[in-house]
Amino acid sequence: MRIAFAADDENETTKAVLDYLAAEHEVVRPAQGESWPQLGAAVGQAVVDGNADFGIVMCWTGTGTAIAANKVPGVRAALAWEAWIAEGARKWNDANVLAMSLKRLAPDVAVEVTKAFLGVSEPDPDEAANIAQL
Repeated sequence: MRIAFAADDENETTKAVLDYLAAEHEVVRPAQGESWPQLGAAVGQAVVDGNADFGIVMCWTGTGTAIAANKVPGVRAALAWEAWIAEGARKWNDANVLAMSLKRLAPDVAVEVTKAFLGVSEPDPDEAANIAQL
């Protein structure tokens, strides 16, 4: 899979996520070194434009980049802090961008959340009507 990634800071958590992504997927960096709203929007746009299958954004809380990504029509960004939330966001909401905190998640947890998000191949067909309302 091709994954668009951006973070407004770099630390052990972002490095762990990038190392995992680079080992398993193709990583696209649509923006770097810009403000978190620009980073979130750039990742969202990359997904909507088809330049990436999914996006991952990280900022201090994950909230700002999620909000910025969700401003792009067609993006469904979900803030997740544990694997169950990330998996559910894909299954039940057809989320296409994962947002995480780079300050509050330990590196191994962030990788686990990422794996859970990317490990869902298709949304739950029973949720199709609900997802269509989004």
